[in-house]
Amino acid sequence: MNALSGALMEELVDALRALDDDDEVRCIVVGGNERAFAAGADIRELAGATPIELYADRRIDQWDAIRVLRTPLVAAVSGYCLGGGCELAMACDLIVASESARFGQPEINLGVLPGAGGTQRLTRAVGKAIAMDVILTGRMLSASEAAAHGLVARVVANEAWLVEAKRVAHEIAAKSPVALRLATEAVDKAFEAPLAVGLEYERRTFYLARASEDSAEGLSAFSEKRKPAWRGR
Repeated sequence: MNALSGALMEELVDALRALDDDDEVRCIVVGGNERAFAAGADIRELAGATPIELYADRRIDQWDAIRVLRTPLVAAVSGYCLGGGCELAMACDLIVASESARFGQPEINLGVLPGAGGTQRLTRAVGKAIAMDVILTGRMLSASEAAAHGLVARVVANEAWLVEAKRVAHEIAAKSPVALRLATEAVDKAFEAPLAVGLEYERRTFYLARASEDSAEGLSAFSEKRKPAWRGR
């Protein structure tokens, strides 16, 4: 069920950082299997660690490492996406889900609460009422509910979840790397700052994007009715 142990998260973050450092990689898909994207944290590992050990090992900091990656991340979700798994999916830039996907933060059933962004990102994605319902009762959202409430970008047939996620990633990867990174940062800023701050940030990133070689290439390609050749600078 892809329990997110410390070792698994370390391997995942290492792999994502390596891909993020590769200029040839324009978009990354993070996926599990048909049964589960990730059913949550490794409960035995969590139960066996003291609070000080959890703090010292900086295990939850792995989610922060994912948040600062610059390459767009697409979460491909099928089956269970719970607890730390849901937090991992929400740390990605968008979620493509199968009809069988189920999202939730069931930590309340264990006498704890989400600790890797669940209370914050879920609330920003679906609103206070739904977030309270999910987090306080431990219930799961179906894929259709998750899409209706703004958590999921696209819901597809069970057999197409990974194919569609890859197709979306290829579509994203075909855009200017400079514009992609700046646009992602600007949208994230809308979650994290007041409107006036976000608008100012958007304006600055717009000017920065316009100063790039990719911008000049995109405008020229449009005028010349040809496909742009992005260089990522």
